[in-house]
Amino acid sequence: MCPGRDGGTQVGTEVGVGRRVMTGNPSPGVLYILVCGSPIARDVGILVGLAQQEGWDVCVITTPDGRKFVDVAALQAQTGHPVRTYYKSPGDPDMLPDADAMIVAPATVNTVNKWAAGITDTLVLGLLVEGYGYGVPTAVVPYTNKVMALHPALHESLAKLRDWGVHVLYGEDVCRLGAPGQTDRFRGQFPWRRALQAVSNPVTMSSRVEPGAVS
Repeated sequence: MCPGRDGGTQVGTEVGVGRRVMTGNPSPGVLYILVCGSPIARDVGILVGLAQQEGWDVCVITTPDGRKFVDVAALQAQTGHPVRTYYKSPGDPDMLPDADAMIVAPATVNTVNKWAAGITDTLVLGLLVEGYGYGVPTAVVPYTNKVMALHPALHESLAKLRDWGVHVLYGEDVCRLGAPGQTDRFRGQFPWRRALQAVSNPVTMSSRVEPGAVS
């Protein structure tokens, strides 16, 4: 089961995650790129292109604020898939193939903290919470301004994600942060390739829970 928009559980309201077993086959599988609301999101097509060069079938899913920053039409043309943002209605067919790996980039403080708390009030968060249950390899690249980055809740949340096996790419050695209002100052340094490398190594993953058990 998947989290419903009313806080209950609804069957079939998610796109699928982790229902296959990854192998060392030439085609790495389906990659979900989950995008949050940040100026960095304007460049997500770079990650799409890098992943496609490695043979990934890429799908882009955004938060509601993330959708404001991306070129939806361009991404749909680039990936061949619709750009999802909201939970679908019960009974509607799945629009995307199941995910073999996920990258959250850029990830905002809001999404990181909610993810660590198990909150599923956006499609992106629902996929991340469900993805843990299925054992889907996941990488996250948090990005914010220097002031918001000082809040202890962010660091506590990132520590939790690391403990849960998420590849966390964060810190001055990864990408420098700008002052408030200048979050795109170091846009050219954003580690799109490192994020892809974090999930690209052939790994055999099996579900931690049976399909349908996550609610």
